[in-house]
Formats: sequence, C-alpha cells, structure tokens
Amino acid sequence: MSQLSWWKNLGFNLFSSIIFYTSIPLPYINGLDFGKVAYFAPLVGLMIGGILGLCDISMNYLGIPILTRSALVVVMWIAITGGLHLDGAMDTADGLAVGNPEKRLEVMSDSATGAFGAMVAIALILLKTTALIDISAHRWLVLMAACGWGRWGQQLAIACYPYLKPTGKGAFHKQAISSYRDLLPGLLLLFLLSGLMILLDRQYLLLALSMILTGSAIATLTGLWFHHKLGGHTGDTYGAVVEWTEALFLCVLTIF
Repeated sequence: MSQLSWWKNLGFNLFSSIIFYTSIPLPYINGLDFGKVAYFAPLVGLMIGGILGLCDISMNYLGIPILTRSALVVVMWIAITGGLHLDGAMDTADGLAVGNPEKRLEVMSDSATGAFGAMVAIALILLKTTALIDISAHRWLVLMAACGWGRWGQQLAIACYPYLKPTGKGAFHKQAISSYRDLLPGLLLLFLLSGLMILLDRQYLLLALSMILTGSAIATLTGLWFHHKLGGHTGDTYGAVVEWTEALFLCVLTIF
C-alpha cells in the first residue's frame, strides 16, 4: 500500500468514526468501513470536547453566567453524541437492576427505558452540570480531557474483556481494538493534552498530573466494575463506561 493510500484510508476511517459516534451532519460516503471506528474513539472524544469548549468560550464572551453555561454545555454534549452513550448507560442500569443475572442482557436489549435507566440519566446530567459549575479555569481543556478519557476507557474495556453478545451492535469493535498496542495512540493524545496545560501555565502542573491519574484510574475501574457485574461487556456497557468516566472524572477534578 502506497503512503497516499494509507493516508486516504486513515482519513476515511476517521470520517467513519465521526459519523458513528456523533450526530455532526457530515455527507455520507458509499463504501465506508465502520469496523475501525473504535480505534479513533479517543480522538473523536477530543474533537467533541473541543467543540464543547469553543461553545463554552463563546457563551462566556457573551456574558452568560457559569451555571447556565454549564447546563447548556451538557445539553450540547448530549446533542453532539446523539445520546448514544447515555442511552447505553440507561440500558445498562435497567439491566443491572434485575435480580436474576441471566435476564440482565435480555432487559438491556429492550429499547424501553425503565425507572433505573431514567434515574441514571438524571444522575449523570446532574453530576456533569454541577461539576462544571465548580470548574472555572481552562474549562475547554477539562472538557476535552473528560471526553477523551471516557472513550479511552471504552477502548480499554474492548481490549480487556469478552463481548457477551457475538451478534450485538458493538461486536465489531473487537476488530479495531485487538491488542493493548491499539490503546497507545489514544493514551499518547491524552498525555499530550495534559502537557499542553503545563505549557499554558506551569502552576497547573498538579492539575495536569491529576488529569492523567484520575482519567486512567476511573477509565480502568468503570470497565472493571461492569465486567464484574456482567462477566463481560456489550455495546450498552461501552456507552456506560464512557458516560460514567466522563461524569466521575469531572467530579474528582473539582478537588484540584
């Protein structure tokens, strides 16, 4: 394969990932391969966080108070992703609420939202909004980090744990993340993001290191917890890993 073809395939795969993980209106190209979308998930996360950050900066410039700004950012967050991951978190909550472990996957496959799913959605939205209210500096960087670590956590869950439904919608993610080496590009991007914070202001060294430690720890533990509860992962739990990593990451970062 020539270098030009390699770059062309890389661009098409990234394009496919943006179409799959977001609701950004992009033209559809016939013949796109969606088998590699998970490989670019952290990069797409950084792009989503960057868009949210730009929106937040624009609203701040217009004088919109931080409470309203934070709520609008979270609403935009859901809109940009099309609620894809939030829907997975809700279905996962409904499944885990079932006492019989053998019926959990069946309940998760049901498109109807139960009481526990609704409560989890409310909890996630509240946690993200209130955490953002308490974060005043470099919000755009924090938003990028939250979205990036959430999707790196998804990659880690794909790499580490078995997929429970061979014919499920998320089964093809295993094609993209076949070994731990596939986790390194996303991890490098997130390290560079924290390094950018240090370059902007050296007094944020502690915050930058906290972003790395917090993000990697929460991304790892959320995937491990869902595996412990279900014995593996599904497309819904991948979404739950993203959502809970993002929310908990923001909450812990308010300490720093």
